[in-house]
Amino acid sequence: MTKVWLVTGANSGFGRAITEAAVAAGGVVVATARDTSSLDDLVAAHPDQVEARTLDVTDTAGIEAAVRDVTDRHGRVDVLVNNAGRSHVGALEEDSDAELRSLFDVHVFGPAALTRAVLPHMRARRSGAIVQLSSMGGQMSFAGFSAYSGTKFALEGMSEALAAEVAPLGIKVLVVEPGAFRTGLFGNTSASPVEIPDYAKTAGATRTMVAGGDGEQPGDPAKAAAAIITALDAQDTPLRLPLGEDSVDAVLGHLDSVRAEIGAWEKVARATAFDA
Repeated sequence: MTKVWLVTGANSGFGRAITEAAVAAGGVVVATARDTSSLDDLVAAHPDQVEARTLDVTDTAGIEAAVRDVTDRHGRVDVLVNNAGRSHVGALEEDSDAELRSLFDVHVFGPAALTRAVLPHMRARRSGAIVQLSSMGGQMSFAGFSAYSGTKFALEGMSEALAAEVAPLGIKVLVVEPGAFRTGLFGNTSASPVEIPDYAKTAGATRTMVAGGDGEQPGDPAKAAAAIITALDAQDTPLRLPLGEDSVDAVLGHLDSVRAEIGAWEKVARATAFDA
């Protein structure tokens, strides 16, 4: 059966690569973006497989209307890909509440609303998959990425619980954790307008890296998209899929570090019960 995909942020980066891979696999893709003009070539090349639709993932009413339209016309959404996103750099003290809330709207509340919108249809069919585009920054964080990683940590925590809730209903959840890929993410990065000199060597160094690092990343989005489809097609789809050598190495190193730190403090940590 032809799979129906709903992909957010499909106009570039991972979203476009996933759209192209889904088309190559014979799927029908409703490709959404705030500006769909860059999808015109895909629609023209695959008029029976790609539909472009304007969608802002921070617009809850728009989300409900989009999912209703897709299910009315296609009968279902087989795969939801919550990909829309952007980056942000700044020390926590430099970031405003407005900047933090804006990022959570895109990376947490938007995916949550889309997930809630498709789940009744997936539950009714006892099948479906939800792909959450996280980051290696969803497992660990770095100076300057407190806001960005905060949203990705939240997305991953939400998705881990979601996976346990929907697995008995035949629905898969895949959290993708890319490292550095040439997606244009760094070109779509906001930065706090405040720069505190005391953070010049920490968050400031991250600002410099982001400003000059776009276009040099080792990761190929097309290969990432192929890996995602392979994982979805597997009988035992993983909950988390780090992508890229940098991500795999960083995640494994972080897990080792967490284990070592817990081991060093295990005696103190365990000795917290009431005395018998």
